[in-house]
Amino acid sequence: MLGMIGKKLGMTQIFNDQGQQIPCTVVEVKPNPVVQVLANEADKPGYQAVQVGYGSARTARAAKKGESKAPKGHRASKAAVGHASKAGLQAPPRVLRAFRIDDMANAPEYKAGDVIDASIFQVGELVKVTGTSKGRGFQGIVKRHKAGGGPNTHGNTKHRRPGSVGAGTDPSRVIKGKRMPGHYGSERHTQINLRVEKIDAERHLLYIRGAVAGAANGIVLVRKQG
Repeated sequence: MLGMIGKKLGMTQIFNDQGQQIPCTVVEVKPNPVVQVLANEADKPGYQAVQVGYGSARTARAAKKGESKAPKGHRASKAAVGHASKAGLQAPPRVLRAFRIDDMANAPEYKAGDVIDASIFQVGELVKVTGTSKGRGFQGIVKRHKAGGGPNTHGNTKHRRPGSVGAGTDPSRVIKGKRMPGHYGSERHTQINLRVEKIDAERHLLYIRGAVAGAANGIVLVRKQG
């Protein structure tokens, strides 16, 4: 489904006409330029989609007078600069994402250089938002998998330990998929059935009911649910 790349600003609350308090996530969806149109042909990916961009990436430059070498930091490659220039963009986007549109009943027609803005959404429609959850580092099974842990009394010393992870004789190994301590968070997560409560077209803001994955200022994808 068609969508936009945005930035999660945080959460707030609004009140509807009935005076009900509604918790909302505020997503900034500045106009996304169309960088490339993928046609539904045999020699292409096999589906129809539009590739849009968000933000502006820094480009490499030569060292100025008095500098020993060019500045460090992430810079867009020459391939990315050339790819963006075909769409008439001055600088390559910081984020590139493709949205399939062949599953839409009346798919709009876009060409490279067009702009997609918040007008594609309507108040009251359902959307799905994809983001990257907060990274919490290495965690145990109590926090990572919501395990109950051991007793806190009667001489027990394994309050937050995983306990037995498998039988010794048969099968004599740890079964794949066993819930163990490890890296927690920083995963792609999609929340569906979120309602658009308010649209601020002047400031390019979407007020979406409920919470979405990710920290403030994180990149999210807002797609129409159809």
